[in-house]
Amino acid sequence: MQRTTAEGRGPVRYGPPAPQPGLPVLPELLSVLTAAAGRTAAEPAGGGPAVREAACRHWGRRGLPTAPQDVAAGPGAPALLLALLAAHGGDVLLPRPCPAWWTPQVRMLGRRAYHVPTPAECGGVPDPYALLETVGRVRAEGGDPRVLLLSAADDPTATVPPPDMLREACEAAESAGLFVVSDESWRDTVHRPRETLVLSPAEMLPDGAAVLVDLAGALLPASWPAAVLRFPDTPRGTWLRARTLDVLTATGALVAGPVAAAAAHALDEPDAVAGRAWAEAALHGAVAAAAHRELLAAGALARPPQAGRHLYADLGPLRAGLARQGVGDAMELEDWLGARLGAPTPGGQRFADELGALRVRLSTGPLLGATPQERLAALHARDPLGLPHVRRALDLLGSTLGGLA
Repeated sequence: MQRTTAEGRGPVRYGPPAPQPGLPVLPELLSVLTAAAGRTAAEPAGGGPAVREAACRHWGRRGLPTAPQDVAAGPGAPALLLALLAAHGGDVLLPRPCPAWWTPQVRMLGRRAYHVPTPAECGGVPDPYALLETVGRVRAEGGDPRVLLLSAADDPTATVPPPDMLREACEAAESAGLFVVSDESWRDTVHRPRETLVLSPAEMLPDGAAVLVDLAGALLPASWPAAVLRFPDTPRGTWLRARTLDVLTATGALVAGPVAAAAAHALDEPDAVAGRAWAEAALHGAVAAAAHRELLAAGALARPPQAGRHLYADLGPLRAGLARQGVGDAMELEDWLGARLGAPTPGGQRFADELGALRVRLSTGPLLGATPQERLAALHARDPLGLPHVRRALDLLGSTLGGLA
């Protein structure tokens, strides 16, 4: 019998930071944070009423009616996911590739992580047939798979799973008895919202899916850590939320009071906040599309980016040219390309991809400019690709890769 490889027993390694917008804080949010800076009372575990009620309104506008008693808030998605996995128990299945911080959460709990290939069309969700095969094999070998992590809008691949593929993955998870956790942090960073339909597993599995949203995805700067978690409105969901709050309390994973005020304001999406989020998504979409064209022109491969501030490139077709530079795997590619572009280019090995595959995640933030003034100019420009500093950054990417042909 072929043995299934369980990943996650090795030491936790520091992963790359999430792609950043590279833009100054929205003044309206800064005012809210400043006004709340005098707060002396700590937020309770799981968040106070204001942030939880704002999260309910946020999800309600997206077709997910939610009650405050089914919501927990925490200081960033990693803290919430760690608490949730600790509360739920069992081994975890993840797509390959997956966000760099997911597997360390499983490792820290001493659980087994099993990575399942994604379909050719997108990332974020496992191939349903491969998922069922993996679950069956793991259970036959004595494993205990109970949770599936997936992304409705994916980092690292910057893709959005088509509704039919998401539905098939959810059906496979349900038939295998897996609880689904959907990371939807990048849902509101879709580049063309009128052309891209984003669905949540919670719409398909109302009793068997939790939804995780890190506000650093679209609404808050990463330096103000805040995230919200939606549980199913079922007795099991109530029990799971209570156990999750126990873990948050034990670890002291509480949202800072001033940040909670800013998070509640951002979740309500007033005009300034919603307008900035839309403008940022459009800007990163335009730059990501241009970077995608540079990759294809150089002979590399990449799925067209649909969301977020990054794209996932496969430089396998340039392997011969990279070998002349002494680059033979993703770790060496990360160092070589990052040094030439002057920006982080984490290799696929950080996202649970094969080390021998020459894949990297490229971020669009560094392409917007080197200073806050240049980045704001890109945000407000009618044609950001026509700005000299943006064009220079794209040309550097193209010439660096073009020299490998």
